[in-house]
This record gives sequence, structure tokens and C-alpha cells, in this order.
Amino acid sequence: MNQPLAYVHPQARIAKNVVIEPFVNIEKNVEIDEGTWIGSNVTIMEGARIGKNCRVFPGAVIAAIPQDLKFGGEDTLVKIGNNVTIREFVTINRGTKASMETVIGDNCLLMAYVHIAHDCILGNNVILVNNASLAGHIVIGDWAIIGGLSGVHQFVHIGAHAFIAGGGMARKDVPPYCKAGREPLAFAGVNSIGLRRRGFSNERINAIQDIYRIIFLRGRNISQSVKYIEANIPSTPDRDEILFFIAKSQRGIMKGFNRMKDRF
Repeated sequence: MNQPLAYVHPQARIAKNVVIEPFVNIEKNVEIDEGTWIGSNVTIMEGARIGKNCRVFPGAVIAAIPQDLKFGGEDTLVKIGNNVTIREFVTINRGTKASMETVIGDNCLLMAYVHIAHDCILGNNVILVNNASLAGHIVIGDWAIIGGLSGVHQFVHIGAHAFIAGGGMARKDVPPYCKAGREPLAFAGVNSIGLRRRGFSNERINAIQDIYRIIFLRGRNISQSVKYIEANIPSTPDRDEILFFIAKSQRGIMKGFNRMKDRF
């Protein structure tokens, strides 16, 4: 840690075995846990909390104030979990008084030039591919993947295990287990490859597909689809997670794509 070409504020709390490379700037009110590596030219500003065994690559800026004109200088945080990889020139902004924090879960991979705005909450094992950008107040579930050059509108929720294709623009909520693509962003099937990689059985995946056929491919509106599923599909954790996600959606969920009827 004793790197003479780096600046570490004396009030920053840095674990003894943290590695800090040259030309790093770490301000006060920062905490970095053991085993973390901070690459050269990283800037870590007030309010950062970084967990164990993280890797922060050159040029990243963590805990800058929000790009929000309503921000009034409140004492807010960025919380980053354990085993998180933050690649080159990623920017992660602090929270605002809305929730007081921006949160990144464990085992996340944030590729180069990703931007995460104020008050976002990312679950565990989330991947944001190069140049993906999140506006404020976004919630992303565990294991979701956001493709490169994608944008997510403020207040949008992305469900667990969802996959957004590169270049996608998410203006509506993306339910769990779905693939989303095209413009405007639409249902493109179930993320079956990702689910198999995470141990989902074929039977479980097929049951999820049956639910989404009802929601997106049978000509019903969302309310009708939900009522039909509740009446005809037995309760399972996956079914209930999908219905709960739809019920709490405030922006509404993405639409289906008609031509998928012949291909799903």
C-alpha cells in the first residue's frame, strides 16, 4: 500500500493488504477491504465502500457526485460488494437523498466505459458489457447481463437472469429469465442458455417458457395473461417471481414481438 506516487487521504480506511498502484487518488470517507487491487490513475471519491478481493482497473472513477441537478450535497454512498471487477474508465456515481446509496452486489463484472448513475442497485453476478449505461434509480436482479452499448432508462427494473442484447435501449421493465432485443426492445425468448449454465433443469426452463408464451405470444394483454396464469399454472418459485415482478412494475414491462410466434 505504501505507494509514494499515489495520494491516500489520511482519514481513508484501507486494509493492510490492499494494493494501490501509482497515480491513484483516494479521498476521505473511503473504505477499502482486504485483498483489493486499485490500478493506476483510479479516482475514488468520498463515500466509497469497496469490498474484499475487488479489482479496479486504470481510469475508473468511483463515488463521484451524481449527475443530477437536484443533488444538494447530501452525504451519500457507493457500496461495492466482494469480488467485483471494475474495468477501465468505469464511472459509478453516489446516491442521492432518494435512497442515499448506489449499490453493486458481489461477483459483478463491469466492463470498460460502463456508467452507473445515482441510486442504482445491482444484484450479485451481474455483467455490464462495454459502454453499457444505466440512468438513475435502476434495479438489476442477480445474474442479469446487459449487452454492450446498451442504455437503460431511469427507474427501469431488469429481472434476475435476464439478458439484453447489445445496443438495446430498455425503456420498460424486462422480466426475469427473458432475452430482450430489437428496437424498440421486445421479448426475444427465454434466456435458456444462461439458465442451463446456472443449473436450471430442462423441465424448469420449459415451465418458464410456457409462462412467457402466455404473456407474450397468445394475444392477451398483460392483465389477462396474469389472470390466466394464476388460474391455470401451478405455483412455483419461478412462476411467482415472474408474477411478482409484473405486479410491482411501475413503468410496465416490455412488449412481445409478433414474428417470434413462429420461432419460439
